[in-house]
Amino acid sequence: MSSAPHTLVLIPGLLCDATVWLHQRAALADIADVRISDHGMRDSLAAMARAILDDAPPRFAVAGHSMGGRVALEVYRAAPKRVSGVALLDTGYSALAPGMAGEREVEGRLALVEMARRDGMRAMAREWVKGMVNTRRLSDAALVDPILDMFESKTPEIYAAQTRALIHRPDAKRVLNSIRVPSLVLCGREDSWAPVQRHLEMSADIAGSTFVEIQDCGHMCTMERPEAVTAAMRKWFESVLAAEKRHGQNDPSFGPATPRSRATK
Repeated sequence: MSSAPHTLVLIPGLLCDATVWLHQRAALADIADVRISDHGMRDSLAAMARAILDDAPPRFAVAGHSMGGRVALEVYRAAPKRVSGVALLDTGYSALAPGMAGEREVEGRLALVEMARRDGMRAMAREWVKGMVNTRRLSDAALVDPILDMFESKTPEIYAAQTRALIHRPDAKRVLNSIRVPSLVLCGREDSWAPVQRHLEMSADIAGSTFVEIQDCGHMCTMERPEAVTAAMRKWFESVLAAEKRHGQNDPSFGPATPRSRATK
């Protein structure tokens, strides 16, 4: 009798939900027990991570997009021996910048929350999406409308709570340095919010990680270029399964890191 599929927890970003992971959830179901987390009204990344740990099996892999990538790092920080693999998509690791740079970020985030309260979530989403997808695809209704619908399904209160989580995010540099499981760092080439250079730095900080750059793609990579993203994630998850088979479910050590590789899709 075959063993149960290894669990993969997909973690959405700010105001996102299973919509972001539709293609990946379906395409990876043959090799993974795919679950998607829900942040709800939690207003700290640590609380989001704890909720995932409470619901997950003893050992599992995590893949996080945008804010979800930061949550994935908090899951690893809290319980490294339970995590079999880490995938970080269009995300970041640093805390709020000090001084004027941080103040400008807070001001911009709070202005969007206020817009959501004043004008509605869809109006805010129309403004937000301008910097979140490849500018050449802003008129692509098949891509943009589901994003607007997803945001409109949330409330300004949820938006405010998750915004607080991002403003008070911890620095995760040491977490990156501590990762010793199969890891993927991926981003869209045209992502202006979480640029390629940041992901190259993150990948360099994770021993043995694979970096993948998705061409003609902005921040919403899983929806903009689903096939390319899923292909990279499948290859990564297969490496997780292979490592689990070699070392056993109860062995947190994955031995010497393999050379870091770079790929472009």
